[in-house]
Amino acid sequence: QLQLVESGGGLVQYGGSLRLSCAASGRWFSIDGMGWYRRPPGKQRELVASITSGGSTDYLDSVEGRFTISRDNAKNTVYLQMNSLKPEDAAVYYCNAKVKITSVIPAVNYWGQGTQVTVSS
Repeated sequence: QLQLVESGGGLVQYGGSLRLSCAASGRWFSIDGMGWYRRPPGKQRELVASITSGGSTDYLDSVEGRFTISRDNAKNTVYLQMNSLKPEDAAVYYCNAKVKITSVIPAVNYWGQGTQVTVSS
């Protein structure tokens, strides 16, 4: 009943900027929080940034100060603004949401399909 649709990935030069978007659609009871994960080539998936329903944010140490996560509750959309991009930021980025479909079952993690971010020199 819920789908996460991502957009905004692509190719950017070293030091450039990119903004990722993730929109939730369908039906659900509540979304506890949303975030962005990434999986660099040959690496483990890691949490990049997260935001709660109340607006509290958390960042991976290596992106803090360069990346900003934000949320538009009216559009059920979360964004990741990425500035000063580096080659090590290249990865597949995944949107994540912890969602209660109904009020009587535990929250479940939902994932977007992933969007590729490539950083060139």
